[in-house]
Amino acid sequence: MEQQVLQLLAATLESAPETRTNAERHLEQLYTNDAFPISLISIASHHSVEPPLRQAALLVLKTFVLRTWSQSLEEFQQGVTITDATKDQVRQSLLALATSGDQERKVISASSYVVSKIASVDFPEQWPSLLPTLLQLIPRSHENQLHGVLVVLGNLVEDGFDEEQFGKSAVELVKCIYDIAIDEEKKLTSRALAISIFRACFDTMELMYQTDKASVRQFMQEASDAWTPFFVSVLKIPLPRIPTDEQEDEAGPGSWRGIVALKTQVVKALDKIHRLFPHLLSQHTLSLFSTVWESLQAHAGPYVTLYVTDNQQGRLEDADRLPYTLDFLVIEELDYLQTLFGSVTVKRELDAQLAPDKISNGALEGTWIAQIMAILVGYSQITQEDEGLWNFDVNVFLSEETSETANYSPRNASTSLVQKLTKWPVLESLLGYTKTTFEAAPSSNARPKEAALFVLKQILDELDSCSAEVDQILARAYLEYVGLAMRDEDEFLRARGYIVAARLTTISSAGLLDVVPEYAQQTLNIIDQDDSDVVKVSCVRSLQEYLKTLPSSRAREFQVQTVAAISNFLSSQDLSELKESEDLLDTLVETLRDAIMADPSLCLEHPALDVLFTMASYGASSFQTTMLVNEAFESITSSMAAKGPDAYSQLCAKVLPTLTGALDVGDMTSENALSDMAVSLLSSLAEHGLKPLPQNFVATVMPKLYRLLFSSNDFSLNQSATVTIRHLLSRDADQVFSWQDPATGKGGLEIVLLIIDRLLGPDVDDASAAEVGGLAVELVEKAGADRLGPYLMQLLRIVAVRLSTAEHASFIQNLVLVFARLALTNAKEVLDFLAQVQVEGGAGGTGLEVVLRKWLEHSVHFSGYDAIRQNIIALTNIYKLHDERLAHIQVQGDLMVDNSSRIKTRSQSKRTPDRYSIIPVPLKLTKVLISELTNPLTPSTPGLMQNKLSGDSDDEDGEWEDEPNIVDLGNPTTTAELMAYADEAKWNVHQVDDDTQSYLVDFFKQASTEPDFENLYHSLTDEEREKLHSIDNKQSAQ
Repeated sequence: MEQQVLQLLAATLESAPETRTNAERHLEQLYTNDAFPISLISIASHHSVEPPLRQAALLVLKTFVLRTWSQSLEEFQQGVTITDATKDQVRQSLLALATSGDQERKVISASSYVVSKIASVDFPEQWPSLLPTLLQLIPRSHENQLHGVLVVLGNLVEDGFDEEQFGKSAVELVKCIYDIAIDEEKKLTSRALAISIFRACFDTMELMYQTDKASVRQFMQEASDAWTPFFVSVLKIPLPRIPTDEQEDEAGPGSWRGIVALKTQVVKALDKIHRLFPHLLSQHTLSLFSTVWESLQAHAGPYVTLYVTDNQQGRLEDADRLPYTLDFLVIEELDYLQTLFGSVTVKRELDAQLAPDKISNGALEGTWIAQIMAILVGYSQITQEDEGLWNFDVNVFLSEETSETANYSPRNASTSLVQKLTKWPVLESLLGYTKTTFEAAPSSNARPKEAALFVLKQILDELDSCSAEVDQILARAYLEYVGLAMRDEDEFLRARGYIVAARLTTISSAGLLDVVPEYAQQTLNIIDQDDSDVVKVSCVRSLQEYLKTLPSSRAREFQVQTVAAISNFLSSQDLSELKESEDLLDTLVETLRDAIMADPSLCLEHPALDVLFTMASYGASSFQTTMLVNEAFESITSSMAAKGPDAYSQLCAKVLPTLTGALDVGDMTSENALSDMAVSLLSSLAEHGLKPLPQNFVATVMPKLYRLLFSSNDFSLNQSATVTIRHLLSRDADQVFSWQDPATGKGGLEIVLLIIDRLLGPDVDDASAAEVGGLAVELVEKAGADRLGPYLMQLLRIVAVRLSTAEHASFIQNLVLVFARLALTNAKEVLDFLAQVQVEGGAGGTGLEVVLRKWLEHSVHFSGYDAIRQNIIALTNIYKLHDERLAHIQVQGDLMVDNSSRIKTRSQSKRTPDRYSIIPVPLKLTKVLISELTNPLTPSTPGLMQNKLSGDSDDEDGEWEDEPNIVDLGNPTTTAELMAYADEAKWNVHQVDDDTQSYLVDFFKQASTEPDFENLYHSLTDEEREKLHSIDNKQSAQ
């Protein structure tokens, strides 16, 4: 079989797509053969096989394992069952390969990855020997074998352990990797790998710390005491001489690459410890600060030589993901120094050194603040690589300038650090360094000058964000050097000059507001005059500062000039490349938006709208650009509408042909993004329109929207078009109902009904139909039962049926609110109607059962004040009916909590999904309404909760100030929590307003007097009863 598999693997590497596809299909057909995975491992183990084929075998094996090994793996697919005997053979053979000491590192890495995936579901129950085997191999492995063992162990620590498993082996594990790390006979990269594993252990220990603080604290303190002296000794190792290109890959005991990799892992480990458990290193804080400081000073010269003077490639990692270039080491040192600046001990020492009695004549030269400014300016210099990229693509320059880049460099790290220093006299210190740099540096070397102004800009931004004062004498002194930069021959220094000029002159406390018009005019002029695109876009961006600061009368004057400057700049560009230049487009749109905001009503007098729509057409596929264009257009629309019907009609006459034309172009070219942009702008135009809308507005827009909704499957486009029609109904329902489609002869009411029927059909997914509920509600309210006639019941039946299959929370809310809005005034009629509807399928039953189950299960996740208020009132109306039919409907109740303290992983959730109790509708309805009550005994202000939580600490972090914690994005737990928070914050903002709270309190006060409520009360949880009691107590106290 091996020969057959080998031939198929070779075919997967062929260039012909059909050959590759056929080979991949044949390989998948072999999944059911028990010998298949063994053959793949055998091929990967043979040194006689070409390395690409060995790697291909492991890649296929990885896919095989992910799809067939265990249901706990996300990529698992039903259909193939692997026998226990085969699994055991795969585990042993694969581990042997991963720890064999093979010279092909990619083979070791690939096999180790598959081992970690298997271990994530099999260890320790099905693979108890894995960790003992690895720990036994470590002390007796030869160098190449040790590398494989460490790679497997690292993957296991990162992905395969839970807290319980780690706790049983932590002491032996940490001891083994410590012995490797300190062994100077081992390869530097192996020692660096050992430190990397030690650092990864802290993520698991952080989880364990939550449940067993005493034991974990003792273990970590012992480990820290052992490792810290070693870490300090590594930090003090001087870098060897900068290697030549031929020497760089050498792996000797004193190799540049190995020492940089080792030192980088040490700094990363120390930073991780300080971030997670700062008390462990409290006694070493000052010595670590001093050591890292000295390292940064020592590394500045080699860094400038390698990356600023020469053009050495940076940001390099080896096959084991170990960074080994100096720029990575510098970044880690700068970040760690930033962490150490949060120490009270460090701050106290630094403050003492700047005390008046320690400074001769008040001069800062030679002090630590002067030294750190020199360090930061040195590391902020533009590298040769950056200069080449920025000259090639100005979009890259802008992404760096706005810090919206994944290219985290020493320049970016210096920015983060300098913002921590603004409590000290950084402006005074930097001024002296800037003066020296501008006067001493040769005219041909503009990099130090640009870097000094770059650091100045970061300081000014931080001071302004904190509303701190900027000394006027210092500001005017800096302005002299800014002026020199603006006139310099170097384009990057010239660009920096204009950027800093805008920042410096627009800070009110700097006392330079009188020169803002002059500098704004210079900036405008240079956009047309300068030959450098870097300078031009810097000036375009700088105009944003001026436009926000200029007096309104002067800002209006600049509006016309700004629009003209942007228009001229656009005409000089290759517009076909703009689609790929998102940052450039965003900068142009932002500046145009700020110019428009000076007086939106002036847009009809100059081509601002034409320029905006031109950029919108090229940036339609960019979310950020689309948002900025919508924001600008919304401001124009609301401003014109506020001026009255004539102004709004003029705006519509100007923009409707362009927007509908864009829809035609998007339709012909199948560019959904362009159509979506145009529909979004139409939606803003309709939303802010006056009642009634201008004549023929509906006739111009509706045919386009009707065609889109019946031809497009793009969810965003469908949502925007649906919302636009809802706005049309809201603003001028009569014009919609009186319109007749010339193509079909159907009236407006029938067209809207057809659209709703299409969106609620089984062929349209939840995301595309997300806004149809709001459209249905608007139609019912505007048309009324008389005009809708029999269509009303048919419409509600379709909504109920579609609700039975809906899964997305926002879509469910949208559909439920159709019935909630009706229940505000006709609750009994809604229940009677739903009881007559039959819903087919697995989740079927009567419409009453289907709707109430979905309604009550998702009600607590509804968002939006209006939606929550309407939902609560509708539910109370249903409760007040005391309808006997509701008691016979069973719905999802409370979560049945597992008492285990073990954190539930994703794979464990798949094996043991959450379970809920089953309760009748009246009880669930009561629970839902109670959950909407705000407990008066619970602080509602986040700050109060934070203070309470901080008071529960162990007082072990008193060494560190109460500053916002530095988030460790490398920690998978932190990342998951942030993502969950971001998702919740964006989509599930569930807050109840005060009026609705009062309504709920009155409701429960009345309901508690009814006989039926007593039975429900006894079925509530203790927390729910306590919430009712606390509200009752509050009422009594008042």
